[in-house]
Amino acid sequence: MFFVMIDRTKIEKLVKEYMEGKDLFLVDVRVTRDNKITVVADTPSDITIDQCAELSRFIESRLDRNEEDYELEVSSPGIGHPFIVKEQYLKNIGKSVEVVCLTGEKYRGILKNVTGNGLEIESQEGKKSKSRGLTDESKNISINFEEIKSTKEILIFR
Repeated sequence: MFFVMIDRTKIEKLVKEYMEGKDLFLVDVRVTRDNKITVVADTPSDITIDQCAELSRFIESRLDRNEEDYELEVSSPGIGHPFIVKEQYLKNIGKSVEVVCLTGEKYRGILKNVTGNGLEIESQEGKKSKSRGLTDESKNISINFEEIKSTKEILIFR
């Protein structure tokens, strides 16, 4: 049986068409050689299962299974997955993140600000004090997007 590989840009266009005027943003689209389509979407708050299902139904209504045999998965990025688009950074302002730079340096802290070129985190570094033992010292760190290998939200249990 001969099948045509689905074009990734076609899926992106469908997703963007669906998202127009909605409070959703596209994180990623992947299409494998055997037409497994994975769409990752989110909202500035948290995307719901119903929103993912609606997007899935919209995409399916625009594809013809007689022409293109495919498998479709629509999901949220999930916690612990690296940020891909700027909207994810904006969504996570005020949350704890881990940034890994291309140099291998790692920074953990609260995402304070996102600019056109990068981000700023407030890092809590443990410093030893002779009289008080371990104290927390706050330090603001600015990092350009071009220096970042990965950024992800982290959960801190206290």
